[in-house]
This record gives sequence, structure tokens and C-alpha cells, in this order.
Amino acid sequence: MDRLPLRLPLPADHPEPVLDVVVPVFNEETDLEPSVRRLHAHLRETFPYPFRITVADNASTDDTPRIAARLAAELPETEWIRLAEKGRGRALRVAWSHSRAPVLAYLDVDLSTELNALLPLVAPLISGHSDIAIGTRLARGSRVIRGPKREVISRCYNVLLRSTLAVGFSDAQCGFKAVRRDVAERLLPLVEDSEWFFDTELLVIAERAGLRIHEVPVDWVDDPDSRVDLVSTAMADLRGIVRIGRALARDTLPTAGLRRATGGDPPGPGPLAAQLLRFGAIGVVSTVGYVLLYSALRPVAGPQGANAWALLVCAVANTAANRRLTFGLRGRGGALRQQAKGLVVFGLGLALTSGSLAALHRWAPGPARPTEVAVLVIANLVATLLRFLLLRAWVFTAAPRGNGTGAEPR
Repeated sequence: MDRLPLRLPLPADHPEPVLDVVVPVFNEETDLEPSVRRLHAHLRETFPYPFRITVADNASTDDTPRIAARLAAELPETEWIRLAEKGRGRALRVAWSHSRAPVLAYLDVDLSTELNALLPLVAPLISGHSDIAIGTRLARGSRVIRGPKREVISRCYNVLLRSTLAVGFSDAQCGFKAVRRDVAERLLPLVEDSEWFFDTELLVIAERAGLRIHEVPVDWVDDPDSRVDLVSTAMADLRGIVRIGRALARDTLPTAGLRRATGGDPPGPGPLAAQLLRFGAIGVVSTVGYVLLYSALRPVAGPQGANAWALLVCAVANTAANRRLTFGLRGRGGALRQQAKGLVVFGLGLALTSGSLAALHRWAPGPARPTEVAVLVIANLVATLLRFLLLRAWVFTAAPRGNGTGAEPR
């Protein structure tokens, strides 16, 4: 399949709708009309291009279809479609696939996200700067009001994504996203999920293909009347993560035809299996170096001192090697910050290995040197596993999208 064409800015005098904002709904007879009228008024007042609002009703059983039809008849830039099956992803797929607008977006009907972020969201797509834009509630500058339960669930989900799928985007679940139509035409057929995991799968495939994802900090207020079943949604998300993780490990995630013709954007991170192999090889060398350093320093520094110095030297070298070889980062940008985070991870490893050493000496005073080294090697292996997870989820995460900072990927 041919590569995507060059990103070009849209003409200022575009005669047809430049933006199609899809509002997926299911049994939203209370919120639908006030939300759509507010969105319509906002776009009329602030958006400098022609636009369209599409209400995508996916199998509502209340008065939602009648209200949507009336809004489409009364508001000139508003349309509605009705699907026979539920699923937010399904509604977005159908609405985006049938739209001819060059920029496609969606937002949740409760308008939890402040609408002033809508123009900053789509501007990078209109200008040709980015392929996809997402609102994020987890970036510096975001202002979020929600209960502790949903806050913990959201942050845990995104940490899980970073640690298992090595994603660089910060917030997969915010119902505030946009995509260029030329990208959507090739990306949508590759996304299998038709429900809540649709957003995450779309972003993972796009990122792995090297598409540029722009992030916009948003003001977001939780809807206390949200009807999302958190348990069933969480289980579906976990199944989706396992499915995508399996594809990444086998290097079978479909990205053909999604790269830009310029080749100028950096490629996505390598497959998980390849990362694990490189990390493992570096880990073996680090472990050997650690044992040699510990053995050399033990007579002069004692067991705890030798452990601390050997682990520190190996941690700095290990972070530098993984930065370049495992995670493919070049240049000096972000290196000091990443080394500082690596030292925090070193502290956790030191606590784990020193605790194991202290436990051994308490349980068996004066242990034989081979026993001492064996305990430390086992503790170091456990610390290595923890280190890999933290490197993926925290140390070498991508710099915030759209600010142009951070090291360049390989």
C-alpha cells in the first residue's frame, strides 16, 4: 500500500465543512439537546471554518432518536445517524467513515471537556502539523475535577498502558479527540474494537506507525451521572491490552500504509519482544559487571558499601545503554532528566538488594561469600524486572506531544 501523502494545510476558503464533530449517544434524552445547542452556538461564535455536528445514536431505546432528528431539522449544521447496535467505537467508525470533512472529531455528550479546547485541538490538523490530536487530563496545565475513584482508575489505566504497551501519549480515555480524514480512512479498518477500547487501539496503532499525535491539556469536570459500567469496561480494556500486547510481541500490529511519504516523523518504538531482548542482553552485562565490582569492593567497603557503589555505577551505565539501545533515544535532550529518574529507580533497587542482604545477615550471621553473592544476584534479578517496567512506564516515556522537547527517537 502507498504511503500517506504529505500533510498540507487546508485552504482558508474551504467551501465544504472543514470539521465534523461527532457526538456518540446512547439513551441521552436528558443531556442531548442542551449539549448540542451549546456546542452549536460555540462553533458558530468561535470556529473560523464551516463545520458540521453529527449526532451518532447507537441503538438508544429512549427518546434520544426523536430529539436528535428534531435538532437536525432545526440546526442547519447538524445531522444525525442511527445505528442498530451499541458501541462508542462502532458509532465513531460509521460516522467518520461516511464523512467527507477533512478533519474528524468527537466529544462526549456530557461536555465534560471545556469547549474552549476544541479549536486548539483541531488547529494542528488543519495546519498540517499533526495527524491526530487528543485532549489530555493528565498533562501539566490540565484542570480536572472528579472523584478519587475515577481519578485512581484513570491514572492506573494509563500507567498500565505505558508499562505494558510502551505508549507515549498520556491519556487514552479522554472523550475529546480528532483525526485527519486521510489518516482515518486507512486507520479505521485496522481497529478491531467497537466499544470503549476503540480509542486506545487507534492511538497505539497510529503511534507505532510513526504518526504525529498532538496533545492538548484540557479543563475537565466529571459527570456524576455517567452510566459507564466501570467493571465491565475495565475487563474489556484488559482483554484489549492483552490482544494488542500479543500483536506487539509478535510484531504483527498492522501499520502498513500509515507512514507519511516524507519519512520525516520519527518511527514508533520497537516491538516489545525486541525491547526485551535488548534489555535482557544489557541486563546480563550489567549483572556480570555488578558481581565483579561488588567482589572487588567488598574487602575495602564492606557488604553494604560495596553493594551501593557497584549498583550505582551499573545503574548509570545501564540507564545510558538502555536509553540508546533498548528505547532508541539519541541526542542530549532529556538525558539528564532520564538519568535522574534512573537514579530514583536505582534507589528502589538499592533498597531491595540491601534489604535482602540485611535479611540474610540477620537470618544467618556470617554467611559464606557464595551464599551472599547468590542472594544478591536473585535480588538484583527481581530489581531488574522492576527496572524494566519503570523504564518503559516512567523513565523513557515520550516528551509531551506538541512542545517539541525531548530526545529524538532512533
